[in-house]
Amino acid sequence: MKKTVIWLLGGVMGVSFLILLYLQVGYMRDMVSMRRQQFEESAKRALYQVAHTLEMDEARRYLQADMEALARSEAAQNVMQQTFTLPDGSTFSVQQMIVPPSSIPPLQIPRPGGASPSVSENSRIIQENMVKRYNSQRALMDEVIYEMLYTAGDKPLKDRIDFTLLANELTAQLQNNGLSVPFHYIVTTNSGRVVGSCDCEDFNPKTEKNSYSQVIFRNDPPNKMGIIRVYFPTLNDYIYSSVRFLIPSLIFTVFLLLTFIFTLFIIFRQKRLSEAKNDFINNMTHEFKTPISTISLASQMLNDPTVTKSPQMFQHISGVISDETKRLRFQVEKVLQMSMFERNTNNLKLKETDVNELIAGVVKTFTLKVESCGGGINAEFEAENPFAMADEMHFTNVIFNLMDNAVKYRRQDVNLHLEVKTWNENGKLMVSIADNGIGISRDNLKKIFEKFYRVHTGNLHDVKGFGLGLAYVRRVIQDHGGTIRAESELGAGTKFIISLPVSND
Repeated sequence: MKKTVIWLLGGVMGVSFLILLYLQVGYMRDMVSMRRQQFEESAKRALYQVAHTLEMDEARRYLQADMEALARSEAAQNVMQQTFTLPDGSTFSVQQMIVPPSSIPPLQIPRPGGASPSVSENSRIIQENMVKRYNSQRALMDEVIYEMLYTAGDKPLKDRIDFTLLANELTAQLQNNGLSVPFHYIVTTNSGRVVGSCDCEDFNPKTEKNSYSQVIFRNDPPNKMGIIRVYFPTLNDYIYSSVRFLIPSLIFTVFLLLTFIFTLFIIFRQKRLSEAKNDFINNMTHEFKTPISTISLASQMLNDPTVTKSPQMFQHISGVISDETKRLRFQVEKVLQMSMFERNTNNLKLKETDVNELIAGVVKTFTLKVESCGGGINAEFEAENPFAMADEMHFTNVIFNLMDNAVKYRRQDVNLHLEVKTWNENGKLMVSIADNGIGISRDNLKKIFEKFYRVHTGNLHDVKGFGLGLAYVRRVIQDHGGTIRAESELGAGTKFIISLPVSND
């Protein structure tokens, strides 16, 4: 599948997941907003009913007090006290209730001829009595209203409110409006002075977000008004409880999005690995083709009866076959080594090794190859403690690979020059191998230690290899407990720096 198609499918799926997430988040936000608005409307409606109930309760108490006072006044006026003197000079008093004439039913005088009052006459009498009662009650109500206007405002706000009634009414009205949530309340004057509160921990509703207020005694002067403030400590839990069922869906969608991104990453990685393997197979075919052709040609010469076979000819042909066979075995060995490292089946045989001495042996062996290219090697062994736990064979292969890469990627316009150096730094044994070759670009420098990766050299085929050498080098160094990094500048050369833990024994 082409990379363009993969990117297109990935973009479509990614945009679809993002739109789905946006819709889910938007739906949750709208539900939370609607739930909060409904709560605010219900809470304000309940507080308004509570304030109205408190005002009605105050009016009822005033009316009841006035009716009791009026009843006592009428009872005192309707009692007549008479005093009597006895013959012996002593006196005694007698109290007698006087029934007011208005309470005595009107005397129905028979009409001439003994006829009774008509029905219409009785209705008129009843209506007149009702009018008298209405006027009496209206006068009483007017008196109560006047008293409330002139005396209620003079009472402290605390004396005008029945706090037991307030708590019960708040609970009842909130439940009637569908709000069965815990609450705290406080009653203050318009100036902020607290006159009463619930039996709960102290809180400041002015600084709380989940609090609502309602004015009571709205018709009083501003300085006589009271304010009920109610705080709901679990309001957020109540609001978000309506969208909790969407949270698993949102988490599952995010999980699917992350899984899709990871899958897309794996697809591109596998595609890149597949391309690298194809390049490896092509390169391996090219690497194997030359020695196989050479061996085949030498074998044909040995089998050709027309070719004169002198001892010198046999020695030359056998030497060619031996060299090409070693070359094939070396290439196969590199592939097998990487396969063993990939399966973690290669066990290093670590022992205390003098790294200076080991590298000096490799330099001595490699000097002839460098000099044949018109170059030279400069070795500086400055490490005072050159001992490290190392596998001699694999570490030798590491140094050999790095030097061989310097020869492969040398510049044709200048003589090859290698610098090998060792030193101690921060308790580590440092090894560097630098050359003056073609160098590596910054983009390629990040990938040179990847398996099967090779720096592009155009259509030139003089650089041999499978892209396994540096991957093998990094794996060996890591198994030794060390690190390796590369510094390079295109056209100026490359420097590899190895860090190994020193042996303190």
